[in-house]
Amino acid sequence: MATADGVHAMVPREKMDLGARKLRDAYAMVPGAPLYKKEFGYYCLDRWFKEGLAPDADFAKEFDYDPPGLTGFGGLGWCEPGYLPNFEEKTVEQLDEYDIVRDWAGRTVKFFKGRRNGFMPEYMDFPVHDRKDWEELCKPRLDPTTSARYEGLGDHMQRITPCIERGWMVNQSIAGAGMYLRAMFGVQNMMLAFYDMPDVVHDMMATWLKLADAVTAAHQKLATFDQLFIAEDICYNHGPLVGPDIFKEFWWPYYQQLITNIKSRQIDQTRHMYIQIDTDGDCRPTIPWYMEEIGMDVMSPFEVASGCDVVEQSRQYPNLVMTGGIDKRVIALGPPAIDKYLERVIPPMRERGGYIPTSDHGVPEECSLENYRYYRKRIVELGGN
Repeated sequence: MATADGVHAMVPREKMDLGARKLRDAYAMVPGAPLYKKEFGYYCLDRWFKEGLAPDADFAKEFDYDPPGLTGFGGLGWCEPGYLPNFEEKTVEQLDEYDIVRDWAGRTVKFFKGRRNGFMPEYMDFPVHDRKDWEELCKPRLDPTTSARYEGLGDHMQRITPCIERGWMVNQSIAGAGMYLRAMFGVQNMMLAFYDMPDVVHDMMATWLKLADAVTAAHQKLATFDQLFIAEDICYNHGPLVGPDIFKEFWWPYYQQLITNIKSRQIDQTRHMYIQIDTDGDCRPTIPWYMEEIGMDVMSPFEVASGCDVVEQSRQYPNLVMTGGIDKRVIALGPPAIDKYLERVIPPMRERGGYIPTSDHGVPEECSLENYRYYRKRIVELGGN
């Protein structure tokens, strides 16, 4: 019998941390289970600090979040490709109010002077315009044989093994095709590239697959994955940036091969590996694509301003785990609006199971600390402890 250490076999539930149990209940879609308590992100911290939040505040205590229940591996990018080495950052131009910078991903970016976070910068240019750029600037940085990619794995396992032994879910995150190609081309040039240089795009995706396969294989010698989290961002506020034919040609063969390979290498072959797709904007048209073509189990963040409604989508896709879906604009409006919104969303989603409520794309700076505290109070009351 395999050892129940979280690698060779699942840890018994009674030995799992609270956060791990609640998170696994969400993924297992246990009806009526208390909702896992977390947040997406924050664009409001400067305001909150002025309103009295201590800069060193423990957010889990301040806002009643659950303890962690997930750990795992990176090394394959997120909003950018998994470059190694990164591009050298340098300031290209200094203006009165802005800095023009070539960032670590090779993009030319316009920032407010002296600020790098808490707002969306302007992306002015991207590293790939043709095959020469791809082959000289980016492809060498995506070499799976670069030894530095695997250095420190032993130390990393020493840190996360105690978590795995307490039942935490093991996640492998990866920049998906949408994020990967956008970061090199930019959105407009990416969409043109599918038609103007499809051979280059296929080479880029083949390189993506080769790197992802090698890195995940190294990680899977050490752990069993509970989730593959694909950062995609291929939708805008009116739907996907590309149509199903583009997905069929440039996405699915590479995704399907990677997922097949990962599943074949799992140490615990009885374990279900959840596949999560994260894409902003109106994701609704893509839900059946991802479910049918790669077996997507989980999706996030269901931006309400783009037409998403987790209650409606939960009825259409009863087997889909959902995270996000709380209108960030409503959180800023105060108690009456918060009550009305949460009382419509939380009770049916908790009854159904398979839902983790968070702001649908970071708490906005328009949200006061007082309103956020009220929002958290109501989430806990309606979602259970």
